[in-house]
Amino acid sequence: MSVTMRDVARLAGVSVATVSRVLNASAVVQTDTRDRVLAVARDLRFAPNGAARSLITQRTHALGVILPDLHGEFFSELLRGMDRTAQRHGHHLLVSSSHHEPEGLAIAVRAMRGHVDGLLVMAPDIPLATLVELLPGGSPTVLLNCGELPAGVHPDVRVIGVDNHGGARAMTRHLLALGHRRIGFIAGAAHNFDAAERERGHRDELAAAGLAPDDRLHVRGAFTESGGWRAATTLMKLAEPPSAIFCANDAMAIGALSALRGAAITVPDEVAVVGFDDIPVAQFLYPALTSVRVGIAALGERSASLLLHSLGEGPSATGAAPREVLPTALVIRGSCGSRPHPALGKEPVLELLHS
Repeated sequence: MSVTMRDVARLAGVSVATVSRVLNASAVVQTDTRDRVLAVARDLRFAPNGAARSLITQRTHALGVILPDLHGEFFSELLRGMDRTAQRHGHHLLVSSSHHEPEGLAIAVRAMRGHVDGLLVMAPDIPLATLVELLPGGSPTVLLNCGELPAGVHPDVRVIGVDNHGGARAMTRHLLALGHRRIGFIAGAAHNFDAAERERGHRDELAAAGLAPDDRLHVRGAFTESGGWRAATTLMKLAEPPSAIFCANDAMAIGALSALRGAAITVPDEVAVVGFDDIPVAQFLYPALTSVRVGIAALGERSASLLLHSLGEGPSATGAAPREVLPTALVIRGSCGSRPHPALGKEPVLELLHS
């Protein structure tokens, strides 16, 4: 037979209402009474029914997370940051994937309605207008890595992302400073906001250096290891192959390194390879991967903090704007064949690291 709140009240010598106040921390209760109730609840191994409690508090103490995919180090790091902040403030995560599709996002949103207090949504593959239509009205939401919302749309929605454009410009500037002029670029998935911003940054830096883009050096890898492998293979078959390959994420860089190793092309002596995101495994590759550090777990932590703040709970989000952009940092390792270039020391936003 399961233990009820009435059993706890009887053994603690208090009313059921007092037990409810103690367990929900909804009102001030004398210290000795609270301690006695908690001791009895612990001895009886009483677990309050979450559904029943939510009917009283109108809170589930759960945050919904909808990501485009659940595979790979990027998403595991992002979830780690979200979960760390959520649990620190008494919340848990309910996680689902949209599978990069609007219909998948709509299904996940419907499934979570009534079961979460707010949503953390990353959907860079879904057009912004469509994404706005799919958001549940009146539910606090934080969008990750999407464009800027139209003014006045969904006042209960915040947007957070990273400086994809600036990070790509800095990495391209670094490769140019090393003397590379034929830089292969492996772009991310088509119609993806992050991919478009990183490619735009790369092209803008080439233009600033007076270099016309060579479309033969721009191939698409869809943000996957296999895509990076295929794209690098294509680039190295050109009559004039690149001397450096800039991959728009680290997963594609891992695939590119594998393709080059299979073709007996040494990195960085024959071809430099760099990535974007700085996933944890990047530093353990051989050669260790030069990358643009996004601070993935920090992005997860900050997004969860913003959502909790919108719910009136958790850490303060002092200075939080409707849209927030986190800086990126250039991390120089062995795969580009260089230590940080002195000219980059004046970067106003990016921090240079060597590991």
